[in-house]
Amino acid sequence: MPDALDVPVAGGTLRVAAWSGTGAPVLAVHGITSSSRTWPFVADALDRPVFAPDLRGRGRSNGLPGPAGIARHAEDCAAVVEATGGVPLIVVGHSTGGFVATVLAARRPDLVRGLVLVDGGLPFPAADEEATLAGLQPIKERLRATYTREGYRDWFRGHPAFARDWTSEAEEYADYDLPEAPGRPSADPEVVESDQIDMVHGTAFAAALEKPMPPRVFLHASRGFTDDPPGLYPQATVDAYAARWPDLDIRPVPDVNHYTIVLSRRGAAAIAQAVLDLG
Repeated sequence: MPDALDVPVAGGTLRVAAWSGTGAPVLAVHGITSSSRTWPFVADALDRPVFAPDLRGRGRSNGLPGPAGIARHAEDCAAVVEATGGVPLIVVGHSTGGFVATVLAARRPDLVRGLVLVDGGLPFPAADEEATLAGLQPIKERLRATYTREGYRDWFRGHPAFARDWTSEAEEYADYDLPEAPGRPSADPEVVESDQIDMVHGTAFAAALEKPMPPRVFLHASRGFTDDPPGLYPQATVDAYAARWPDLDIRPVPDVNHYTIVLSRRGAAAIAQAVLDLG
């Protein structure tokens, strides 16, 4: 289990999970409805210090006041880097965390020396935006429901994304997301919705894309939210980004979906390799 750190940010403290290790530290930023418990497989594969915040409105940071948004999450992440050493490090961002990582790199290049964007952090073409927004609707319904401990485990255990990958780590992920049982999941659905809109239509991420970036690796899953092809980023979209950013190191990760690209050993191995390749 990771240690727990509380980092001062605007309005209170941000909870950060800290895994120990040797070598250069890594900041790991989770997705839109997730938490710091996204990262146990990655931390194990890296054996480096890994600092993973619960973003504002999620996990044990869900009591922090708004507004949230991609820029505010980037500010919070900058505070985490400064509180844990202040040295430039590699930032790994999954899904919405990739958008946060990109804005962090644009606004605080002194803190970021490399990016690993995991099935996120690149814009969705207009044709894909509505599908992406629609795909999150069932997730927001989950956040508004009440569960027992076992009932919430059953929800994840029965989800198509985890059909082949139900592990003790996935169970701990589900348990952490339900602070009280019976109760509701930790992510605030209103914060999730506002972040989702900001991610797709806001200005902070669009402005960040125009700034110089450190070395970047983009890892994309072959399947999506419900283990369905073609994934969040269809191959045609990925090919267009390869042409737009020739310096972007694009790597497909086979046999994973949007969740198991982080919450499985095979997905975590690809992420760890990308981190190691960046130094």
